Amino acid sequence: MNIHYKNITIKTTPSVYEPSEDSFLLAEAALSEIKDSERILEVGCGSGIISALIKTNTKAKIVGIDINPYAAACTKENDIDVIRGDLLNAIKGKFDMIIFNPPYLPTAKEESTEDWINVALDGGYDGRRIIWRFLEDAGNHLAENGRILMLVSSLTGIEEIKSKMRAMNYAIEDLIQERFMFEQLTVIKGTKIHAP
Repeated sequence: MNIHYKNITIKTTPSVYEPSEDSFLLAEAALSEIKDSERILEVGCGSGIISALIKTNTKAKIVGIDINPYAAACTKENDIDVIRGDLLNAIKGKFDMIIFNPPYLPTAKEESTEDWINVALDGGYDGRRIIWRFLEDAGNHLAENGRILMLVSSLTGIEEIKSKMRAMNYAIEDLIQERFMFEQLTVIKGTKIHAP
């Protein structure tokens, strides 16, 4: 199936998260924040739609990473450099911006399934399991004045996530938010504050 958004067309496949409101919100925030030819990493790139928008509309150098082999293949087919890996485990080097639309749905063990779509959605019992893992390592991959753009949901506890990021020396800013029937989605920017 093809998805047309703004000035791009991307292909998607059944075992890959289909771009939705959260994808488009994060894409808009990313496009508004990118400066010149920054180095950008998209974690959990899925179909590659956000990376494709960045590649087409900016001078940034973008690479994606996804644990789902079908997502990595789909992103590559959409002409984006991609690595298959779990969060940041296969990443070397530093980036000016790391973009992440994490699996954030609170999911009980009995609700979890064994398919790749579950991996894109299942955030653990409180929706923050993958977010915490990502934050533990993200700072190691940020260049000076580097920042994280992450989509979070009211289902997951936006204030809890911001509080954790502040404790990890990030300056936090809400970039964009939108309310849907059962949740509010917010893209937060975390700028790493390096101790003098």
